[in-house]
Amino acid sequence: MTLSSALRSRQATGQPIRVGIVGAGQMGEGLAITMERMEGMEACVIVDTGSGRSAAIYRSAGLEERDIIRTDDLDRASEAIAGGKRVYTTNAALASAPPIDVTVEATGVSEMGARVALQAIEAGKHMMQMNVEADATVGALLRQRAREAGVVYSLSGGDEPGAISELYEFATCLGYDVVSVGKGKNNPLIPTANPHTVADTAHRQKMNPKMLSSFVDGSKTMMEMTTISNALGYLPDKRGMHGPEVTHDTLASTYIPRDDGGIFSGRNRVDYGRGVAPGVFVVFTTDHPKLARDLVYLKVGAGPYWALFRPYHLTSLETPVSIAKAVIHGETTLATDRSPSAETVTIAKKRLRSGEKIDGIGGFCVYGVIETADVARREHLLPLGLASGARIVNDLEAGTPLTYADVALDESFTITFLRREQDALFFGKNPNGSPS
Repeated sequence: MTLSSALRSRQATGQPIRVGIVGAGQMGEGLAITMERMEGMEACVIVDTGSGRSAAIYRSAGLEERDIIRTDDLDRASEAIAGGKRVYTTNAALASAPPIDVTVEATGVSEMGARVALQAIEAGKHMMQMNVEADATVGALLRQRAREAGVVYSLSGGDEPGAISELYEFATCLGYDVVSVGKGKNNPLIPTANPHTVADTAHRQKMNPKMLSSFVDGSKTMMEMTTISNALGYLPDKRGMHGPEVTHDTLASTYIPRDDGGIFSGRNRVDYGRGVAPGVFVVFTTDHPKLARDLVYLKVGAGPYWALFRPYHLTSLETPVSIAKAVIHGETTLATDRSPSAETVTIAKKRLRSGEKIDGIGGFCVYGVIETADVARREHLLPLGLASGARIVNDLEAGTPLTYADVALDESFTITFLRREQDALFFGKNPNGSPS
């Protein structure tokens, strides 16, 4: 049975997939409206973490006022959902209320992403993680926790890592040797970008300035490529990756080993490119002459490397497909089932002084760059996903990589203890490099 027919069947039998969304920003809004226009899926809960827009989102999706309930009470919310109502709330626990099938985290705040995911998994709900900031930091542990609970933990096919994974799955399923994977970068790379410098653009694009800043300073790209690196075991070729200017036609001659004319020191690499946004790609090869001839005949390229390029990713608008796959088929779009291979480490965006509190991803204090997990552990580099809320204990100059010794982490954060557990699980060490 196809997904569309399965969803129609659910609609006809009064058993739609019930979804709780945390985050009422650009991503949450697009997701909720898309689901409300589909058959067999409902955005039953929207958790608003600050925008105050949840009710307006439901109205925009065509719902009547009588069908929209405002409550922070779990029992009242569960009763309303069971009765076909929609709930908006400030209580993130309601996104995993008993009638809910899938919880989606779409805030982009690493601590919120970790807390909501753990809450959903412990409540026995499938977890669709749109928060790459959290996944890049503790995704491997959350995946194991979900497996133990018998639920799916997955990233979405609409985000670039998930879209890359789908191309990778297609190529490797056919027996091709994928040598690299990557994405286009939408914005210019300005590591010193902050909410003030991008404010005008954010206003025009109706975006949160802090979120846009995380795109422009490169942190978002680095965390996205960390998630795909961890899932596939592919590595960044150098700290921060290369990020060359490319076109669709030059992908297959660029993202390959230097011995063959490319930019990499070896195979199995992750990187990004300027000039191919918003696309994603994989570069592959084959050693069979018949297959090589067919690829040339089919105008995929001249070889010996070829690129599969998808010129779009629909972010939250595409996420319902991953949700349906998780619920109906128990299918994972992307997750880490191995020891993490990469890390997004923290770099000082400006001069930092002892006692200063880090304002988070996309803020004024720090930005992230990808590094191999081995180097990050050896140098005790601070994961960017742990930086928010941490207090600086050593004066640092702009451009300096932060180590665990440079900060006092917020010990009240869920993501802090989850990361300690993840490192102990995979490496037998605490995050600061000392034995457990």
